[in-house]
Amino acid sequence: MTTELNIAFVGGGNMAAALIAGLAGKLTLGGNIHVIDPHAPALEKLQAQFGVTTASAAGDALRGVDVIVLAVKPQSMRDVAAQLLPFLDGNKAPLILSIAAGIRAADLSRWLGDYRAIVRCMPNTPALIGMGITGMVASSGVSDEQKKTADAILRAVGQTVWLDDEAKIDPVTAVSGSGPAYVFYFIEAMQQAAAELGLTPEQGTQLAIATFTGAAQLAANSSEPVSLLRERVTSKGGTTYAALTSMEESGVKAAIVKGIKAAAQRGREMGDELGK
Repeated sequence: MTTELNIAFVGGGNMAAALIAGLAGKLTLGGNIHVIDPHAPALEKLQAQFGVTTASAAGDALRGVDVIVLAVKPQSMRDVAAQLLPFLDGNKAPLILSIAAGIRAADLSRWLGDYRAIVRCMPNTPALIGMGITGMVASSGVSDEQKKTADAILRAVGQTVWLDDEAKIDPVTAVSGSGPAYVFYFIEAMQQAAAELGLTPEQGTQLAIATFTGAAQLAANSSEPVSLLRERVTSKGGTTYAALTSMEESGVKAAIVKGIKAAAQRGREMGDELGK
């Protein structure tokens, strides 16, 4: 069931394309989606696929939209806000969704002339296949109806987790926003081990990815803690026990936790740097 929700995207990159794919013809009609991006090939592709309207720069099409999704690089956000400002002076106050890492809502609000209807979001790349998860936090000027709209938009590409404190966005960024890279990193290690143990690259890839996918789905379908699932496949003195004992002696878990904390710290630093 489609609605008459009018949505503008500033930025037409991969994450915007994923959201548009989840929305067009489902939550709203493709013709109700407007995409702004200076990169003409990206606009042409989105227009051909989903029937969206496009522009190379902010213009009058922004007036009267229900939602503006800011899908640009964090370093570009201040300039983008300046371009949007002239189009936020009408009677209709659109909901602003920001999916840029590190940009705090208070800074974005300030750049937009003390605009308050802002939801800060942190999706991740599995959104590209409709299996993402997004941490979200609403500013004080967001109505209950707008919050429902924001949730529906991000649910078009996966799950949502609402936070009661914007400071928790940095941990979300560290755990799930950056998280797919950790998974790929571990898969790379499994592939390397497979090759060094004599398997072909194709066999190593198939085994590593299928194992990760299957284990993650098993954890998702189980009501039991993952620690218990791990214990069930770790017979003392067996092969799994040998591997996990070696990893623990090498400090693998501690290194992963340390790395995720470093990502969260970097998120806070980006907020300080980009919000000046």
